[in-house]
Amino acid sequence: MNAAAAFRLACALDVAVRKPGNVSRASPGHRMQAEDFVASAAAAVAPITAPGAGVGERIEAAVAATWAAVGCNTNLGIVLLAAPLARAAEAPGATASLAALGDTLAGVLGALDVADAAAAFRAIAQAQPAGLGQAPEQDVHAEPDVDLRAAMALAAGRDRIAAQYTNGFADVLALAAQAQNEGFPGGDRAATTAVVQRLHLECLARWPDSHIVRKHGEAVAQTVLHAAQRWRGHPAPDSDAGFAAWDEQLKREGLNPGTSADLTVAALFAAALVGDAPREWHGT
Repeated sequence: MNAAAAFRLACALDVAVRKPGNVSRASPGHRMQAEDFVASAAAAVAPITAPGAGVGERIEAAVAATWAAVGCNTNLGIVLLAAPLARAAEAPGATASLAALGDTLAGVLGALDVADAAAAFRAIAQAQPAGLGQAPEQDVHAEPDVDLRAAMALAAGRDRIAAQYTNGFADVLALAAQAQNEGFPGGDRAATTAVVQRLHLECLARWPDSHIVRKHGEAVAQTVLHAAQRWRGHPAPDSDAGFAAWDEQLKREGLNPGTSADLTVAALFAAALVGDAPREWHGT
């Protein structure tokens, strides 16, 4: 699937499928609606997939386009993860398999420079993610003097998205392999919904969500993680009324596992890049 189509599909599924604590068509939350995310994806797709553009250039342009469209941060994490994947996907043979994509991505990450860091810093500062604060080294409100991968390494211990830049997107690619093994992209609406929800639950159950940690602390994030572990492995979470109830509870408590959602979208994007267009998915 070409990069633009893959990005659109991954972002569409982000709101088409109920994911506990996250905004969806079934359930708005955190003062946002599903349409905000739909508009953000439409605005970001061209800069994210711009032929020949650098990673930092893609990030900065996509965030600027998003803010012009919706005036708030709906997709910074998605953009930070999608930009290197889209850049890697342009290389000949990179989308032949997830392994090939990962090999090419390693080269993309290794080639990141200070200009990429400066562009990404400007984008992050514009997006103003919740709980950003200030960093003792390479703060995004100042000019960087290291490359983007080195800058991300400084945040990797507290941010799962930053960690992908240091571990070669190992988590994203492992989740993409899970999606691929479960038949994504392809299958009917119910099957696709179950794949997306299982990916999201895998993130929630494996790592304390970075977004929740920044806003509410490690202990609160751990309670969400333990709750997710009880749902992990459920064959069809959407069929259980308790799943929707948990989603609404998290929203009432102001708990938004945004990092887990971003990792899920990135995994869907990676899997779609190496897959065929879904045959039976009839839109969102």
